[in-house]
Amino acid sequence: MRLGFLTHVQGRGSLAETYRRAQELFVVADELGFDVGWVAQHHTALQGGGLSSPWAFLAYAAARTQRIRLSTAITILPLENPLRLAEDVSVVDNLSGGRVEIGIGSGSGPAEYEAFGADFARKRELTSEGLEVLRRALTGASDFRIQPQPISDFADRIWQGIFSAAGARYAAASGTNLLLNRAAYGYDEPTDEVQRVWADEFLAAWDRPHRPRIGLSRMVFPAKDKRTALAQIQDGVRHATAGFIERGDFPAGQSLDEYLRRFHAFYGHPDEIIAALQKEKVLPVATDLITQFNPGIPDFDAAVHALELIAKEIAPALGWSPAR
Repeated sequence: MRLGFLTHVQGRGSLAETYRRAQELFVVADELGFDVGWVAQHHTALQGGGLSSPWAFLAYAAARTQRIRLSTAITILPLENPLRLAEDVSVVDNLSGGRVEIGIGSGSGPAEYEAFGADFARKRELTSEGLEVLRRALTGASDFRIQPQPISDFADRIWQGIFSAAGARYAAASGTNLLLNRAAYGYDEPTDEVQRVWADEFLAAWDRPHRPRIGLSRMVFPAKDKRTALAQIQDGVRHATAGFIERGDFPAGQSLDEYLRRFHAFYGHPDEIIAALQKEKVLPVATDLITQFNPGIPDFDAAVHALELIAKEIAPALGWSPAR
């Protein structure tokens, strides 16, 4: 299993400070032995930040780190020119010495699609069409040869975020790795039960010669106890919950504990988190555990301490060890 850290680039200070702090977290994660650093793309502002241009961010992170791989979860493909995106990805791949991967999807809402001149009603088709162009460009199969070419074969370095069993089968048919969100929204069943079905569908449909990867994203925030953890994450969780209620994804009037359950959150003392993750139904088939603090927005020191606890206590208890 590889260990990843995903940031939505949020913070409690100015936006410039938030971006600098997010870069520092990449450096810390690199030093702690995390295998992959992930960033999420958001064209509209999140509470405390949000990152619109992930490949510029990752180019800078490449210069500041030594070993950690660099990826997106996700790049919003229908709002990009896929050939230009392939050029950006390949430039960062060369600058980083071949450490780049890319996760793509159709995320974002109608307002962003309208602003970028894309048809929201065709987002799935646009994603499929863009993925084919992107893949061909990154694997050297396109009629137009991008320059520079990636450092090495890109066939097993493309990921796709999905939200259904049909999406999982499509990802397998298209030969991309599978990205599972931190939670499955709109279901009464627990997230891991819902997503385990999707993961099994993906593996059953996989027919490529190389081994597929399944990335399991989870909100993981360790601290000395639950009270300390909640003090750091509750404001961000409450703010995000209000948006989910407004969109009709969460019912109103529930407790904070219930909303954390709906976010499928793991928080508190490392031993509590280890015990909970050991019961996680998707983890046994996952190749990558991708930890994130979102929707919590801890302060910088608490975030660094949480990364240390994940790398030194939680992940090793689940069978992970840092690569030499």
